[in-house]
Amino acid sequence: MTFTDRTDAGRKLAAELTRRTWTDPVVLALPRGGLPVAAEVAAALDAPLDVVVARKIGAPDQPELAVGAVTADGVYLLDDATLTALGLRRPDVADQLTAATAEARRRQERFGAADPPRLAGRDVIIVDDGLATGMTALAAVHAVREHEPRSVCLAVPVGSTAAVRRLEAAADAVVCLSQPPKFTAVGQWYRDFRQITDAEVDSLVAAHAR
Repeated sequence: MTFTDRTDAGRKLAAELTRRTWTDPVVLALPRGGLPVAAEVAAALDAPLDVVVARKIGAPDQPELAVGAVTADGVYLLDDATLTALGLRRPDVADQLTAATAEARRRQERFGAADPPRLAGRDVIIVDDGLATGMTALAAVHAVREHEPRSVCLAVPVGSTAAVRRLEAAADAVVCLSQPPKFTAVGQWYRDFRQITDAEVDSLVAAHAR
């Protein structure tokens, strides 16, 4: 399954999610790329839209290689198997963890709602544009659990089989429209996968609020 862009993916994901029964749902996007997808889902479910920010923790000499993830709330996960394979210990990525936490908090303040919706006792749907390793989504699930929701669902248009399995062990439900057998990157399944700007995020959030 290939998507035209994130809006197209959001509509297709929303069509699947509206077939399910939800209790007082809240939709949380992983910004920036998850916002256009989540906006379509929130509109279809007539649910509040907000963000949950999680940032990748990169290896010291390979910042693009994820060894973990952290949220704005300070909830973090480290992949000990990857650390061991790189010859690293947890203290070796302390600086990267600190930097990623600061950036997650900055983005939460930048993109998050001034009056965040209550999560306790509600079905929370975390939405992103896709799952590669699933580390940031996994951190987001653990952070949302701290707010005692009724349930946590992770919903994405596309993802690797390994990442989906990882999330299925943590979330109450995972909705993934496509799990391609030859998955290399999320962007390969979108015709238009350009970067989402801060202005576009602001516009989507404001439009949904109206």
